[in-house]
Parts: sequence; C-alpha cells; structure tokens
Amino acid sequence: MEKGKRPNVSPNKKIRKKNPTDTIDPVKNFERWKKKYNRTKTRVKREKRQKRRPEWQVEKEAIQRLVNKYNEINAKDAERFSDFPISKNTLRGLMEAQYRQPTEIQRQTIGFALQGKDVLGAAKTGSGKTLAFIIPVLECLYRQQWTAMDGLGALIISPTRELAYQTFEVLRKVGKNHEFSAGLIIGGKDLKNESEKIHRTNIIICTPGRLLQHMDETAAFHASDLHMLVLDEADRILDMGFADTINAIVENLPKTRQTLLFSATQTKSVKDLARLSLKDPEYVWVHEKDQQRLSREVVGHTSSQNGIAECLGVKIVCPRLPIKRLHVSVSPCSTPATLEQNYVVCELHQKVNMLFSFIRSHLQKKIIVFFACCKEVQYLFRVFCRLRPGMPILALHGKQQQMKRVEVYNDFIKKKNAVLFATDIAARGLDFPAVNWVLQFDCPEDANTYIHRVGRTARYKEGGEALLVLLPSEEKDMLSQLQEKKVPINRIQVNPEKLTSVQQKLEAFLAQEKEQKERAQRCFVSYLRSVYLMKNKDVFDVFQLKLQEYAASLGLAVAPRVRFLNKVQKQIADPGQSGGPGDVAPHEEEKELKSFKAQLRGDGLKSEAQESQSSDEEDDEEEDEEKLQPALLSFPLSLQETDSNTIKKTEKETKFKEAKKVLKRNFQVNTKLVFTEDGQMVQQWPPLQRTAVPATEGEEDDCTSGINVEEARERLRREDQEFDKLEYRRKVKEKHRVRLLPHSRQRSAKKNGSNQAEKAGKTRQKQKYRVRLQFSHSVKRFLH
Repeated sequence: MEKGKRPNVSPNKKIRKKNPTDTIDPVKNFERWKKKYNRTKTRVKREKRQKRRPEWQVEKEAIQRLVNKYNEINAKDAERFSDFPISKNTLRGLMEAQYRQPTEIQRQTIGFALQGKDVLGAAKTGSGKTLAFIIPVLECLYRQQWTAMDGLGALIISPTRELAYQTFEVLRKVGKNHEFSAGLIIGGKDLKNESEKIHRTNIIICTPGRLLQHMDETAAFHASDLHMLVLDEADRILDMGFADTINAIVENLPKTRQTLLFSATQTKSVKDLARLSLKDPEYVWVHEKDQQRLSREVVGHTSSQNGIAECLGVKIVCPRLPIKRLHVSVSPCSTPATLEQNYVVCELHQKVNMLFSFIRSHLQKKIIVFFACCKEVQYLFRVFCRLRPGMPILALHGKQQQMKRVEVYNDFIKKKNAVLFATDIAARGLDFPAVNWVLQFDCPEDANTYIHRVGRTARYKEGGEALLVLLPSEEKDMLSQLQEKKVPINRIQVNPEKLTSVQQKLEAFLAQEKEQKERAQRCFVSYLRSVYLMKNKDVFDVFQLKLQEYAASLGLAVAPRVRFLNKVQKQIADPGQSGGPGDVAPHEEEKELKSFKAQLRGDGLKSEAQESQSSDEEDDEEEDEEKLQPALLSFPLSLQETDSNTIKKTEKETKFKEAKKVLKRNFQVNTKLVFTEDGQMVQQWPPLQRTAVPATEGEEDDCTSGINVEEARERLRREDQEFDKLEYRRKVKEKHRVRLLPHSRQRSAKKNGSNQAEKAGKTRQKQKYRVRLQFSHSVKRFLH
C-alpha cells in the first residue's frame, strides 16, 4: 500500500465497531445472541397475533369480493367455471366431478341467478339444466354463511321421484366440500325418519306430495327463512296435475325469495308465473350454438307487454306482471341436432310383433320403450321375459315400490345393452348414459311429451335415434303438432318379411297361467281407458280401434268387455243425451268410470243413489279390473248388452261375496223348510238345544204361553243329574285310560327285557360249560 492513500473500502459499507461487551469466550457470545433472538421472536409473534383477523372475518371479506364481481359477469367470455365468481369449495367439487366447461344454458343463467334475479330457463334436453340451478343454490347459502342451525335455505321441487333422486346425486358430488346438509324427501320412504331430520336440513330436494305432507304433519318443519325456490320441469309441476299441491306449498313460503324455473318446454302462461310471485323475471331460451339462429333481446315494461308477448307467442293473462327482459334464441328445431327422428305407421294388432322384431334386431343397443299405462308395462314386461329376446329387459312404472324403482334405475345405468319398458315417469329429466334408441310404443299425449321422451337420448353432443309408432288414425294430427313445435321427423317403412309373429306363443302362455291371462285383460282395458281419456280427440279416437284383433295380438281368445265404451256408444246413438265423446264433461267421464268399476263388481243393477253411497268403498283400480269378463261380441260393440247372469265368472266367488252381493241387490233369499211325518215344521235355525231329559206332557202342551221359570229350573236340574253326570263319568274314564297307557307300555318293555336277559344267561352258561370242558381235557393230558 502506498503511503498517504486510504485502504480500498466501499463508501456504502460501514465499518463495524467492536462491542465492548464481546468477550473472547464464544459460549458467552452465543448465549447472549440466543436471548436477543428469543426476545425478537416473541415480539414478532405478538405483533402478528394482534394483526391476525378471525377466520369468519377473512371468509366474509372473500365473500364480499365475490359479490362485487357479480355485476362484471360476461356470459360470452366465460369458457370455464373458474371464470365465474364462484367459491373455492364449489369449484373444487366441479373439478372432482369432471365438470370443467359450462354449457350454453349454464353460461347464460348462472350470472342472473348469482345476482339474485328470478330466472325462467328453457333449453333442449340434455343441455345441463341441473347444474344451472345447483351452482346458484350452493353459492346463495355460502354467501349467507348458512349452517344446520339456520334450517331450510333452498328448496328444489321435481315432478318425479327418479328425477329428484338424480338431482340429489349431482348435488352430493358438486357440494361435498361445503358444510351444508341436504335431504331427499320423496314418497315411498320412512316418514317418521324424515320428520326427525327435516328441520335440520339446509337443502331439500323433494316431490310436491311428500313436501306438502310434511308441511301439514311435521310440527318442527317450517320454511319461513327460505331464500331460493327451484322448480325443475316447471311446466309439468305447474299444470293441472299438481295445481292444488303447488298452490298450497307456495302459500307456506315467504314472499321475499328467489325463484328459478327450468324445463325443456317452458311454460308460457303468465297466470302460472303470477302464482309464484315472480319479480322482474329473466326469460332465457337457449338452443344449439352451431345452428343458424336469430337472437334478439327485447326490453319492455308493463305498458309494452303485448309486443313482448307477440315475440314469444305468450298470451297475456295477468297484465299486472312486469316482464323485465327477454333473452330469446330462435332455432330451426326444438330437439338436439344430433338426434335422428323417424316414425312408422303400424296397425294396432301388429305393434307387439314389431316391438319383438325391433329388439331382436338391436341386441347390442341400449333402448328405452315408452308405454301409455302401467298395466301395459307390467304385462308386456312379463311376457317378453318369457319370450327371451336375447338381452336384459327391465321395467319402470309408478306401481312399483320405491326401492324397486331405484334398483331398476341404477341397474339400467350400469348396463351396456338392455331394454327398459317405462311409462312417462322416465320421460322427464332422467339422464341415462349412452342410450342408443328411444322407441315410443304408444303415441304421446302431445308434442311436449314427445320432446321430453326423445330427450332421453342424444344427451349433450352425443348421438341418438328415436322411433315413433303411430296408428293410421293418429298420423295426420300428430304430425301437424310436431311441425308446429319444429320437430324434424321422417317416415320409414317396416319390412314385413322381417316381422316375427309371437301371437301363438302368447296364447300358449295365457293358456298355461291364469294370472297372465288376467294381466292381459287388465292391459287391454287400461290401454283403451288411456286412449279414451286423452284430451285431443282428433288424434286419439277409441272407436276406430280394432278391439278383437288387438286382443288376439295380446294372446286373448276373446276381447274383454269394456262397459264404459258401450255406454258412450249409446250416448252417440242418442244425440239428445250427449253430442259425442268429445263433448262429455270431465265430471261425466269420472261418473262413467265409477259406474264402470261398479259394473265390474256386479253392481250394475244399483241405482244412482246407491252408487254414490258405495263410491267410498271402491277398491283400488287394480283389484277392480281383476273381475273382467270376456265378451262374445267383436268390435263394433253392440248396443244391446248381454245379460251379466249368462256370462261365467272368471274368478272364484266365496260365500261371503255372494252374500254381500245379495244384500246389495235386495234379493229375497229362499229359505229351506223341513216337515215331520205328521206335518209339523222342524226348526232349522237357530238349532234347537239338545236335551238329555224328554219334556213332560205339560211342557209340550204349553208352548205358546211363554217361559215357565219353575219348570225350566226343574228341567235343568234333571239334565244335571242325567246328562252332565254321564258326561263327567265319561271324561273321568277317559282320563284314567290315558294314565294307564304308560304302565302297559312299561309292562311290555319289561317282558322284552326279561327275554333278552334269558338269552344272555343261556349264552353265559354255554361259555362256562366250554371252559370246564377244556379244563377237564387239560387235566387228563397232564395225568397221562
């Protein structure tokens, strides 16, 4: 280092001065450093603890951040569920359930639902409407920090048990990371068990009937704190079938709530919407994105509702209901684009053969066959199981027990190829994976029912095929309805050479089993009743059906008698009574059905007053139809009914039934009279008392002067001496005889024992003799 120059030290680096407290001993320096470090660590922890906020406050701030983002939701930019302001627990549940990208209906409705608005959503079947309302339900309760102690917060109502069960399973998958409690409230389950848990349930998925039952019977259940009401398949719930039940449920719900309505065929009646007290609802109609469509947004107020209604085809029934915003998407068709739809015209008596041939030619497919009534499903299911078409056959209808319905539902989901015979309870909302064909064996009630039925296939970008079987009388008017709903459907022809006839086999089955024959008769009558009760008489005309041929196709030798059709024919023949089958009022139809049931019991001669008195005693419809009688007339039915006494009963009647029938008909019953050789009448009932002592001459003469107490007392005394003593002696002898029976057995046993002892003694004597003989021989040898 040169002299006069400073050492090379950076100007920012400070030279550490030596601490006078430092010593040469390193142990003391370490202990001093450790004490200082511990003091600093304690001070930092204390400061962090003071700055730390409680968990509820942190969660509340996170919720507030999500709420602030609700107004910034842009449905067009949302490509994933994470693009929505949704809680982490919900996002985690969606990812674990393999839900990543929202569908079109989910993209457009989740934003409105999160903002707390009432929503009416309509989209094609299989478009993901279930998640569109489950996510807002979870987020609504999460925002309120709902707990089990707060009670009911969200209510989801489904028209069928199967749809409610399916919704509950989706809720379990998506909401399993939340701490809410959810319950499935449907018929067929234990009511007492549900009553004990329902008041602690936050989310209830239910059917209307069971929910109303709990509202009436469960004291601890109330819905005063309800935040959200969801109606799945809203058009079905709001129709006449559930009208009274839904009105009673809505009366028990608070007015300040959010309401969501979802369906593939949304209701257009403003009167129905007014019942639910909707406030500025958002109407969302969503269709396929890849089709040509016309999108428009109409904004209006109460004064411009007529113009808004014209855009949707809505008839304004309640003009006081304000319509805030309509989001309409017009599409060339109202069914999925990947669905191939066809129809075939087939005679009624050829439908069973066509169904069997169709199943035989699609053995590797998954098929759903829809029928009009439960009795039809029950009979054809059992018959096809006997025919063994070559693939599993399942049945799902409303007459089954709840556990059986759930078992069939899960079994059909798991199978790769199977046939499901079902009624319309499987037509709405149920998501069966990989269904290849939907066959409608019976014509649907209207175009909306057709759309829901075919929606069980071609679910969310998957392909599918649908086949509609129409009668010649149903073709014209049904096709016009489908064209109005923009349903593209083509006609195909059936190759008669490939049809397999099963009529002879069915006749053999019915001849072997009486129960099958009764099921076939119930199937026949139930189908005719379902056709007769249809509202659209242009499509469904029961008088154009060939009944005798249809009965033969079911395996019946003759067509069962259908009395209510005879009555309707008389009304048609006499215009003064009724203008035709279409003019019969609903209450008159009910009277006809009641009279039909009464006639099945053999009460056809009763007056109207007696019918009204016995209406409360009517049995179930299934029990009534077991007494069907075969008719000897083929269609068209004769106006002159055959006498019921000339037809042999198919069911064995007991004496109780015969006596009950006699009492109802007020018949004078014949009595049997027996006379002695002297011409005196012998009393048959009540039977005379048996006496052991003959009556004296004075008693025989005095038979009309009443009862002489003294003579009766004397007669009883004599009977005690003669009859009762003899009877007592006989019983004593019988008792002694029973006691002596074991002793005789003992004596016989002793005799047998003595004989065996004698034989044993003789054997021992022989042995002793042999021993002595051998000993004497040995002594002789020794002496010699």
